[in-house]
Amino acid sequence: MQSTRSRCFGILVLAVAVLLGVAMAQYPQRPITYIIPFDPGGESDVTARFQEPHLQELLGVSVTVTHRPGGGGAVGWSDFQRTARPDGYELIGINIPHIVGQPIQRVDAGYTTDGFEIITWFHFTPNALIVRADSPFETLDDLIEFASENPQVVTMGGSGTFSANHLEMLRLEREADVNLTYIPFTGTGPLPAALLGGHVTALMNYTMLGVQLGDQVRILAVASEERVAALPDVPTFRELGYDIVGGAYRGVAAPIGTPAEIIELLADAFGQVNEIIRPQQEPIGFVMTHYTGQDAVDLVQRVGEDYGDILGSGD
Repeated sequence: MQSTRSRCFGILVLAVAVLLGVAMAQYPQRPITYIIPFDPGGESDVTARFQEPHLQELLGVSVTVTHRPGGGGAVGWSDFQRTARPDGYELIGINIPHIVGQPIQRVDAGYTTDGFEIITWFHFTPNALIVRADSPFETLDDLIEFASENPQVVTMGGSGTFSANHLEMLRLEREADVNLTYIPFTGTGPLPAALLGGHVTALMNYTMLGVQLGDQVRILAVASEERVAALPDVPTFRELGYDIVGGAYRGVAAPIGTPAEIIELLADAFGQVNEIIRPQQEPIGFVMTHYTGQDAVDLVQRVGEDYGDILGSGD
């Protein structure tokens, strides 16, 4: 009797394996939803729109970009980890240090840092400190001097809380020994109107926005190791005496439990698309990357360590 049951179980396992293999061989067979957990118009959305037609061509199915903004990405990430099925048909844009900082700093972020199957990190954008072109602050030192004499008067807008923007502003406060007031927005999309409308003093956002706004703004500094090719006249924070280097890595993830073969197929597709869209992305301030597998996981840990002093998790 036991041997009969064992044979039946073995046959069942084999059948499931065969069916899974067939399904894998045919993936993808239906449309893929690509969720951006921020407003339209930001860096994640811009890149997804560049990626969309090329992903469709490579994968042979429709790829639909949708938005689920809120909480600096947390609303979309929470819902994704709670409801998305691990079958490769629902993907989501992810950002670091956002997915590291939010779960550390919030009592309940609604999601966990390790609750994603990372497909790839496909680009990086350094932070940039941006003011209106008619701002009285012509240099970073001008802004720091005013902030030193007027604590909390300088309001600085950015995308989300405990995001790359927020953490960089906190680092600037520490480095310059000033007190600023951070104003979080749901993403980069609403920031131009906030700055140009005079609702905030400055923005701590990304190089892409500085390039996009052009002569309407003045960029006081960028948080990169070296000057950004798209903004050659803008000094780095380090050039100006502040040890500030940072920004956001962006990538894409699937639900935990998604088969490795699907992850690898998607990583290859996104890697190919990265090379196709490179000429569109680099001139507007993006730095192209391609971290996959263990390298992608290690990058999350490394960025978390870089911001550990600000997050209070570096001990």
